Amino acid sequence: MPAVCSQTGTGRQSRFFKFMGRLICGRADDTNNMTSGTKWAWLFRIAMETWSTSWELIRIMVPVMIVVKVLTEIGAITFLSALLEPVMSVIGLPGSLGLVWATAMFTTIYGGMAVFATLASTLDLTVAQVTVLCSAMLIAHALPIELSISKKAGAPLWPIGLLRFFGALVYCFLLDRFYRGMGIWQQPAELLFFTPSAHPTLAQWTLQQLLNLGLIIFVIFCILQIMRILRYIGALGLLEKMLAPLLPFVGMSRNAAPLTVVGMIMGLGYGGALIIRETAKGTMNRKEIVYSMALMGLCHGLIEDTLLMVALGGRLGGILWGRILFSLIVVFLLVRMLSILPQKVKYPG
Repeated sequence: MPAVCSQTGTGRQSRFFKFMGRLICGRADDTNNMTSGTKWAWLFRIAMETWSTSWELIRIMVPVMIVVKVLTEIGAITFLSALLEPVMSVIGLPGSLGLVWATAMFTTIYGGMAVFATLASTLDLTVAQVTVLCSAMLIAHALPIELSISKKAGAPLWPIGLLRFFGALVYCFLLDRFYRGMGIWQQPAELLFFTPSAHPTLAQWTLQQLLNLGLIIFVIFCILQIMRILRYIGALGLLEKMLAPLLPFVGMSRNAAPLTVVGMIMGLGYGGALIIRETAKGTMNRKEIVYSMALMGLCHGLIEDTLLMVALGGRLGGILWGRILFSLIVVFLLVRMLSILPQKVKYPG
């Protein structure tokens, strides 16, 4: 048995360590007699989990930060911003934020965060604009990886990719117009990241980026613990029970709904793996796979990714509740539209 779950030792233990120990061990009696040594083992395990997760993003973020810095120094950011301005203006954002979204689409959300950390200090953004940007990244990110998962699960690659890109544009357009029309969240955004001076030296810039990386690692640590607590108290299961009955009403079968909900909560990679397994068993047909991957593509990582965007400055009304509602409506319309098309057009091989 791992040291953190040991039943040896005596002494009165703090409620905090008992509670957190239960989150890891899963049984109350495993934490009644945690020694100081097992506390350190628990802390070490948490630290290693945080570092393991953080290392994957550091490998992405550091090169991205360096590339953006080089592009900034040679004046390429201004040129690229002008190219992206027509697209980003549709959703009420400056062209330079197109680099943030494009990076997130082709790498990961963390890659987008790296660009945002570098550029945010040069922009005067409102809370609404940050929420719109976060929503775009949540709907369309890591497309090369996630679309390959969708394809392996049996969904057509290009239709799902286009659905996610244009779905993000439409949702963010509606979100931006709603916020502007209602005058909601138009106050200046308070940014998570440390902002450098107007013309930092290379040493100052490097220090600021290291501080930003440290801050992101701390945020990841907090998110991991929040996820652990949510699992322990059954909040994730409750969210599953809340969403599962809704999916049949938008046209999804009761066979696909539970697996889709798991993917929406835990992430497309996990949900896609479940779909692939069920496809191999022959328990899901082509239609169910397409609808399931479409919904998961538009709306997944409801807890972990959403918490990350909250830390960035996004508001839950836009990045969570509105995204869920929009995704359900889109899939409802998709099901109705495909029902009138020929079979080969519906679900191409």
